[in-house]
Amino acid sequence: MREQAAATGILSVVGIGPGAADLISPRARLAIEQAEIVAGYRTYLELIAQLLRPEQQQLNSAMMQEIDRCRRALALAEQGRNVALICGGDPGIYAMAGLVYELAQETGSTCRIEIIPGIAALNACAALLGAPLMHDFAAVSLSDLMTPWPLIEKRLQAAAMADFVTVLYNPKSGRRTGQIVRAREIMLEHRSPATPVGIVSGAGRSNESVCLTTLDKMLDEEIGMQSTVLIGNSRTFIFQNKMVTPRGYADKYGLRADES
Repeated sequence: MREQAAATGILSVVGIGPGAADLISPRARLAIEQAEIVAGYRTYLELIAQLLRPEQQQLNSAMMQEIDRCRRALALAEQGRNVALICGGDPGIYAMAGLVYELAQETGSTCRIEIIPGIAALNACAALLGAPLMHDFAAVSLSDLMTPWPLIEKRLQAAAMADFVTVLYNPKSGRRTGQIVRAREIMLEHRSPATPVGIVSGAGRSNESVCLTTLDKMLDEEIGMQSTVLIGNSRTFIFQNKMVTPRGYADKYGLRADES
């Protein structure tokens, strides 16, 4: 099966999770190990350096070169090569899976494309914070590089009004500092200032940090491009320094010790 795939060319779009080696799935490891060529943002390739072999060709590139990176990976797969395109987190969440399919459609590519899931930032951050995503939630990127800011504001308003737990990706950068301020203002229009907020930076990496705060005080904390911000809903609470959003079991079934 693998020989046939190699003969026709395969592009595996591989999610490596948040960065920790023990959070990379066995399927992702296998795809990386079997690839002739491994392509990706150089930081991601550094994170999987222990999985790479000297004979593998490596194609690393800087941030903001996503289109070129995907085009090269597709072109090599079209030539019959086995290529692994590395993504942080999950390739289908704010990553390369969609772009690969768009470019394949544009070019009429016939190579086999395989998407290998990984632990997304929101999963990794939620686990560190406790159980904040136990009920309905929305994920919104505050980066207006791909999406107009008025549309992002509309999505924030909808999430806030609907009482979704809200996960903010790309909350702030050196040049983009006002979006997180506006996002907080929108949330405060619909939620208590005491709403729990979790801020996780560098999840699964050596610089990992976890902070629990509240909606009114969240801007006092360090927030950067490696941060993910989780804003609780109206029922989210803090227990044993963890952020918990009830699923609703207590309302429906009640929670009490079993009677002997």
